[in-house]
Amino acid sequence: IAGGLADCVLCVGFEKMERGSLSTKYTDRANPMERHVEVLNNTFGIEASPFACQMFGNAGREHMKLYGTKPEHFAKIAHKNHKHSVNNPYSQFTEEYSLDQILSSPKIHEPLTKLQCCPTSDGSAAVILANENFVKKHKLENKAIEIAGISLVTDLPSAFRDNSCLKMVGYDMSQAAAQNVYNATGLSPQDFQVVELHDCFSANELITYEALGLCQPGEAGSFIDRGDNTYGGRVVVNPSGGLISKGHPLGATGLAQCCELCWQLRGEAGKRPVPPAE
Repeated sequence: IAGGLADCVLCVGFEKMERGSLSTKYTDRANPMERHVEVLNNTFGIEASPFACQMFGNAGREHMKLYGTKPEHFAKIAHKNHKHSVNNPYSQFTEEYSLDQILSSPKIHEPLTKLQCCPTSDGSAAVILANENFVKKHKLENKAIEIAGISLVTDLPSAFRDNSCLKMVGYDMSQAAAQNVYNATGLSPQDFQVVELHDCFSANELITYEALGLCQPGEAGSFIDRGDNTYGGRVVVNPSGGLISKGHPLGATGLAQCCELCWQLRGEAGKRPVPPAE
């Protein structure tokens, strides 16, 4: 669309996953996660728990060590997302859990329990993208949500250079992508009422608050304690229930988040509207 090759396109994402945690498939070639494994080994060491959970759980451990964050802060994120999902008919799980239930569920990798981890999911999502001329020609202004800015950033050298699990799971990458959008649009984190972010594990949601600038580095714990990440607070994060409860069919997840944001901005989010989402 940006290049003028098309006026309107359909984007589709889908995934049908195997049972259980993600695992290595090919042992006859270099693993694309080798450098991530090096960071794990150099910081907290390698354990027997699922690899992805180690990555993000260790990022949570590092945040606790640096800033005094507590296990309860991660559990509160899962509590929020499970509570949000009750009102989302597209969510894989729609059951609300107490904070005690989340903390006492089976430990997967310190500080993460089972109810703080995204499930294995099948799913699909689709969005229609169009330019402004197409939207006006077909009188779709009441449905179209404008993309004000977009940024794609890959791993930065700091992800592997600094022996930091926070950086290894993408803190600097997310921060750079967000800053690119803020610079391009003139918007700031204070301009948003609703956010869908990648909470594959509760620890990743917590550190992404800071990477996106929703709060300052080290302040995610107090941000959570004040309820500034849910209804009645400063911004509603993952009203869909997030990956933790809505599910995480890998190839569909990003588009599903875009769908949720469109529904929120159109006022079509059913029982979970974020007022006023502009």
